[in-house]
Amino acid sequence: MIDPLIASTRLSSSGLEAQSARLRVISENVANAQSTGRTPGSDPYTRKTIAFRSELDRALGASSVAVKEIGTDDAPFPVEYDPGNPAADENGMVKKPNVNMLIEMADMREANRSYQANLQMMKQARALISATIDLMRG
Repeated sequence: MIDPLIASTRLSSSGLEAQSARLRVISENVANAQSTGRTPGSDPYTRKTIAFRSELDRALGASSVAVKEIGTDDAPFPVEYDPGNPAADENGMVKKPNVNMLIEMADMREANRSYQANLQMMKQARALISATIDLMRG
């Protein structure tokens, strides 16, 4: 009975790690949402993306999740007229980061809920393991 419970904690742990990495990437995007280039005409901060992959855990006989890669979004940079900005080109245009705060907030909310679900699953498995051990003692 304990083996499936231990397996579920290991699977939950992989989910927690994946969502934690996702939250770090989102946080970096939010923190740099206004970071323009440092020199005239230079590129601003480029939004980061994260991709996951399913991994077969042979010991558990189940699939877990892992970070496949952290990449960059190839969406175009929005351009804004701001001649006083140090990153403005000769026409006064400044490239802004390709970070959409609405998307980042939605992603953050989803990642947070997934993290909480994995954490709750781990708590439940731990409680069941404890109850099983108590039953075995008595």
